[in-house]
Amino acid sequence: MSGLKLTNVKKSFGSVQVIKGVDLEIADKEFVVFVGPSGCGKSTLLRMIAGLEQISSGDLFIGDKRVNDIDPSQRGIAMVFQTYALYPHMTVRENMGFALKFAGAPKAEIEQRVAEAARILELGPLLDRRPGQLSGGQRQRVAIGRAIVRHPEVFLFDEPLSNLDAELRVHMRIEIARLHQELQTTIIYVTHDQVEAMTLADKIVVLRDGLIEQVGSPLELYDNPDNIFVAGFIGSPKMNFLKGTAEGSGIRLVDFPGQVIPSPVQLTAGETVTVGIRPEHFTDEGSASLDVTVEIVEHLGGETYAYARDKGAELLTIATDNNRLLKKGDRHAARFDPADALVFGVDGRRIR
Repeated sequence: MSGLKLTNVKKSFGSVQVIKGVDLEIADKEFVVFVGPSGCGKSTLLRMIAGLEQISSGDLFIGDKRVNDIDPSQRGIAMVFQTYALYPHMTVRENMGFALKFAGAPKAEIEQRVAEAARILELGPLLDRRPGQLSGGQRQRVAIGRAIVRHPEVFLFDEPLSNLDAELRVHMRIEIARLHQELQTTIIYVTHDQVEAMTLADKIVVLRDGLIEQVGSPLELYDNPDNIFVAGFIGSPKMNFLKGTAEGSGIRLVDFPGQVIPSPVQLTAGETVTVGIRPEHFTDEGSASLDVTVEIVEHLGGETYAYARDKGAELLTIATDNNRLLKKGDRHAARFDPADALVFGVDGRRIR
């Protein structure tokens, strides 16, 4: 098994630089998720690790070996794509064993590896079926099985669940997490879905515009984001942001005239800031209060969210104990503890 190291890795397409200098270390057996909005460079970075895109500059190591100029087939990696790319005329068994057969592996070894992968993925009863006889989730498991039989040092997943419906995505998330526990290998997983990132990752790499914004465990990024981009991207529903100005030991909120909340950090008088409040930090006991009018209430069974604002202010997402009692048009005092709020400067960086 192997970890990876990227040192000042860059990628340009002509005069356009899409990866602008990435430094990252991934430990052996770690599950790392690259996450970010469309166009941030996460899939390009994954393809560079796979060898499907050439690195413009910088170094990539798998284990202790520099692999910039090593053929993809010699890197010890296996990749699972967004599309299943199964051979429709072959059975599941033949699809899973094809790469080994092409490489000239002995028949007995192919059968043993396919059987083991089928056991791990619970594909035994499906081995003699063809892709057209399988559901979307089953096809994705076959694609994963085709990677497993190669015994790679590193698994690469490029948005493998994006073509599945919501229920299947949840099921396959559990399957991939279980797969990592059983195989104990290094996995790098690309997604634009921060819920997938939060539920699967040991470590999340948040990317924007070809650069790493922050690296950390899911809860580290959730509780202690370095900047307003990470704070807004990690968490569902997303964090609420309120504009404010430092005044004495407090922050005067722009959208709530006359409302000054205690500042959880030291600020300079007149400083322009943004206050971030998670929806779940609105509670009935908070010492600060925002008077809002409820516009929409979403009852999700175990959770209920109210969407509210005051006179053209930004819409707030609020989760409180009494949301089941709220209805459209209600005036509501959205209370929170100022100590739970995060403060960001005009450059978007967290003020601690």
